[in-house]
Amino acid sequence: MTKLDILAFGAHPDDVEIGMGGTIALYSKKGFKIGVCNLTLAELSSNGTVETRQREASAASDILGVKKRIQLELPDRGLTFYTTDHLQQIVSIIRMYKPKLVFAPFHIDRHPDHGMTTSIIKEAIFNSGIRNYPCKSKLPAHRIDDYYLYMINSYERPDFIVDISSEIETKKRALGAFKSQFEKSDQSVDTPLTNGYIEKVVAREQLFGSEAGVGFAEGFKTTKPMLIENLLEMREE
Repeated sequence: MTKLDILAFGAHPDDVEIGMGGTIALYSKKGFKIGVCNLTLAELSSNGTVETRQREASAASDILGVKKRIQLELPDRGLTFYTTDHLQQIVSIIRMYKPKLVFAPFHIDRHPDHGMTTSIIKEAIFNSGIRNYPCKSKLPAHRIDDYYLYMINSYERPDFIVDISSEIETKKRALGAFKSQFEKSDQSVDTPLTNGYIEKVVAREQLFGSEAGVGFAEGFKTTKPMLIENLLEMREE
């Protein structure tokens, strides 16, 4: 089984792409192996169908250079009531692909499923490192190097940012693949996503970038303090 450098979890297909699509494209082009795991099929979505959303997610993965796309079937809008079996499924994925870094949504978000995903993944990361934690896959324990949070609908001040100026167009194309979610049609229901949502995401990334003197950046929150061993090595000549 291919080991992954980065494994990003989202509640729904399109969450990861919104929050860190540029970072995925950037590091994929650098040769790192990246996986995306969606916990639900978004079966309760106001627009599109499960089948359409899966095709769109696959197209977005191809655009971003995702090495492995994993689709679970936890209940949409039911993540609050996740079971031991659900948790074991996620632990099995972490142990199977042995990622160095894991990402999940930042918990402050208008959609409750995004915040619940953060809690579930935190539990799974901890349990993955417990040697005697029962898991159907019977794979050995795995401890990741770090756990970071990306933003979907949040405009929080990030703890760190990644310059995605070179990949902003790639990110826009990946989001554009989700036509059922972001484009209005005669059949679509009016939602926040169908009212210039991609433009708002791009504007946010431009704002984050401007604070660091770059064109566009994605913002992330840490789950523990970041250690800087030498402050002077962080400075440019």
